[in-house]
Amino acid sequence: MTPEIDWRRGLLEPAYFAKAVLGLELHDGQRRWLEGSVSQENALVTGNRWGKSFVCAIKILHNAIYRIRKLQYDSSGRYRIVTASITQDQANIIFNHVVRLARQSPHVEPLIQVITRTPYPRLTFFNGAVIEARTTQNRGEYLLGNDYDLFIFDEVAFETDPEYVVEEVIRMRLADREGRLDLVSTPNGKNWFYLRVREIREGKRPGYFQSGDSRENRFISSAALHERVESFSERRVKQNIMGQFVDCGGEILRGDYVDRALSGFEKSASWFDTMGQTMFVSGWDLARKQTATVGVTVQVARGKARVVELGRFKRFDWNVVIEKIKQRQQRYPGQLVLDATGLGDVVVEQLSSYNPISIIFTQKTKAELLTHLELLHARELIFYQPWHIPDDPGKIWSLEDELRRARWDDNNDCDALMALALAVWPLKGRSRPPLNPRVGRV
Repeated sequence: MTPEIDWRRGLLEPAYFAKAVLGLELHDGQRRWLEGSVSQENALVTGNRWGKSFVCAIKILHNAIYRIRKLQYDSSGRYRIVTASITQDQANIIFNHVVRLARQSPHVEPLIQVITRTPYPRLTFFNGAVIEARTTQNRGEYLLGNDYDLFIFDEVAFETDPEYVVEEVIRMRLADREGRLDLVSTPNGKNWFYLRVREIREGKRPGYFQSGDSRENRFISSAALHERVESFSERRVKQNIMGQFVDCGGEILRGDYVDRALSGFEKSASWFDTMGQTMFVSGWDLARKQTATVGVTVQVARGKARVVELGRFKRFDWNVVIEKIKQRQQRYPGQLVLDATGLGDVVVEQLSSYNPISIIFTQKTKAELLTHLELLHARELIFYQPWHIPDDPGKIWSLEDELRRARWDDNNDCDALMALALAVWPLKGRSRPPLNPRVGRV
C-alpha cells in the first residue's frame, strides 16, 4: 500500500516532495539547492554530471504543482515557468527531464492536461501552470512579449551576450509578478557569469549562490570520476569536476593578475599620496571602423601605475577626438602616447605641441606592448577600477570584462587593453621583461 502523502510538508520541504511524490532520492548538494534557492536571483555552478539538469526539473515540478509565488499575484491565474538556454536542444534537456519525471509519477501524471512539442515544447497542468522550453538565441528574441514566474537559464556561461539577455530581456519577463531567476551552468572561464556569481557571493548583489563538485553525486560511477580526475590536468579538474572558475588558457592577463589589480586599487591611493612627486601618462588607442577610441591616463610613481581616468567613445569625428585629448592633457599634464596606425598619424601631427610618443601597431609592436602590460600585472605594479561605461543600446562596457576576455589570438576589438598598454609603455625601461614577447595572431 502506498503511504499517504503529506502535501503540506511537500510544499515546505522540496526534498520530501522529490521522494514522496516523484519517488526520487537526492544527494546532499541537490537537497541544499532546492532548499536554499528561493531568492529573486539564484546561481548554481557545478562540475559535469553533478545533476543540475535533474534537480532543475524537480524544482520546476515542485513550483508548478504548488504555484509558488506571493499570494497577491495568484489572482492573475497565470503561472508560467520556462527553462531556456543557448540553443533549443539544450533547453529541451531540462524540459524532457520534467516530462519523464511527471509521467513516471502516479501522483503527477494525472495532473497533466496536455503536452505539445510545436512550435516549442510546452506542458500544461490542470491547475493552470505552464512549463515551456525556449532558446535565448538572437539576444533573447524568442522570449520577448512573454512573462514568467520562474525562469531557469541553463548554461548561461556559454551565452554570447549575457548582459543584454539577462538585464534587458529576462528580468523584464519577470517584472509582472516578481518572478525568480535561476542562473545555472558549468563554468566557462572568467566571463560575465563569473562576475555575476562573484557579486552574489560577495554580497554586492542580493541572491543565493551554490557550487557543486561532481563527486557529490553518489549516484554516478565513482570509478569513472576517479579515472577522469587522474587523467585531467589541474585546470580541467577544477573546471569540469570541481565546478570552479578558471582561466581558459591563452588569456593575455591571467585572472589572478586582474583580481590583484582591482583589489589593490583603493590601497594604492594612499601609497601614491605619500609619494609626493608623481607624473601622468595618457595612452590613446584610436578607433578604426567599428572599434572605439579609448584614452587611459595613469598616475606613475616609482615604477607603479594607477589608472585615474578612462574615456571610451565611438563614431566621433577626428576634430572631436583631438579636442578630447587636449582636454585630458590639460587636466593631467604629462607624457602622451598615441596610436599612430593608419590615419592616426594625422592626429599625432595635430597634437605635436605635446611631443607625443607615436606607435604604429604591427604584430611585433603589439606583442611587445602586451607583454610589457602582462609583466606589470605579474609584478603587481598596476592598479585600476572595473570602469563601467554605457555602450551600444542596452549594453554596458566594462574594463574588467575586456581585460579578462582578451586573448593572444583574439584581441582586435580590445581598444581599452591597447590604450592601457600604451599608457604604461614609458615604464618599460624600469621593468624590462626577462623573456622575449609572446607572439600570437594579433
